[in-house]
Amino acid sequence: MIRNWQYLDEYSACRKELLEIVDGVFSSGRLILGKQVDEFEKKFSAYCGAAYGVGVNSGTDAIFLALKALNIGAGDEVITVSNTAVPTVAAIRMTGATPVFVDVEENTLLMDTSRIQPLITGKTRCLLPVHLFGQPVDMEPLLCLANQHNLKVIEDCAQAAGALYKNRRVGSFGDIGAFSFYPTKILGAYGDGGMAITKQEEYFEKLRRLRYYGMEKEYYSEEEGYNSRLDEVQAAILNFKLTKLDESVMKRGKIAERYCSELSGVGDIVLPLTGPERTHQYYAYTIRTSYRDKLLRYLNEQGIETRINYPTPIHLMRGYQFLGYRKGDLPVTERLAGQILSLPMSPHLSKDDVSMVIHEVTTFFRTGRYGRKLDGNFQ
Repeated sequence: MIRNWQYLDEYSACRKELLEIVDGVFSSGRLILGKQVDEFEKKFSAYCGAAYGVGVNSGTDAIFLALKALNIGAGDEVITVSNTAVPTVAAIRMTGATPVFVDVEENTLLMDTSRIQPLITGKTRCLLPVHLFGQPVDMEPLLCLANQHNLKVIEDCAQAAGALYKNRRVGSFGDIGAFSFYPTKILGAYGDGGMAITKQEEYFEKLRRLRYYGMEKEYYSEEEGYNSRLDEVQAAILNFKLTKLDESVMKRGKIAERYCSELSGVGDIVLPLTGPERTHQYYAYTIRTSYRDKLLRYLNEQGIETRINYPTPIHLMRGYQFLGYRKGDLPVTERLAGQILSLPMSPHLSKDDVSMVIHEVTTFFRTGRYGRKLDGNFQ
């Protein structure tokens, strides 16, 4: 089986180092908010180009606490996208604020910043772009809108750690950048974890209080807060993995280059496009095809795991019907949701693994496995 995200292979390759790291934390006697968390906060925020980092329990909490730090809550509106993981929207709702969805670009699947302006109302407080699949949103026009309308910006960087837009890393553009270190992420822990980064000391201090019951010292809350702390074990693992992040992304890029080169012109596949002045981290290598479901089944039969990120846009989910959206409200998002398919992508894929994926995708189209007669387009 060729898996889409192979963190088990990573553990096998680094087992000795990882067990030594974990043993070191357990032996230290400090399991919560110790030197490993402090070190990782400083190193990761510096890597991203921000002055401060606050380690939290998850990527969801990173967005939630970012919103709270910016005093966004009930009665406020946050503009974001519907083709994202549910946690993006769940975090907005946890504050009492209302998500407002903007459609996406056809070619990148990212927030279409040209469609934001008509959605801004007197209730709009924040723009929340999602750097999907490893590629940054076009931030320049988005930041211009935010400045014109006095809006806050929170970047959802869960899938794009380290990605560049105009030579700056994601998370460093908005007021706060939110990251997830879920095990499958580009920089993943061995459990839940997240971080909010910022250049503003005011937001940093507030985030630190909010993650620890509103406290600045033990047993005394300055404000109502929460329990959301990145633990020492995960921070120690992330400190180790941060040193390997750029190498890991380089390997992903080489796999993506092979996919792009050898799948170009195959069937009706639309390959992922990287926007100008951006780098793509390839958290996922997501193609589009009108034969998506048949291709998925065929590849699964060949022992190749694929994923659909995400098959149902959030505005059409039963759990968010109360927001009042209907089918057809976000036509590009909805159309693309029926076409996208993520091929295996991991720095631990072998050359033979990649060759097998390319061979089977090509075979599917060139032998008519999609259930229609061959024509000139598919030769």
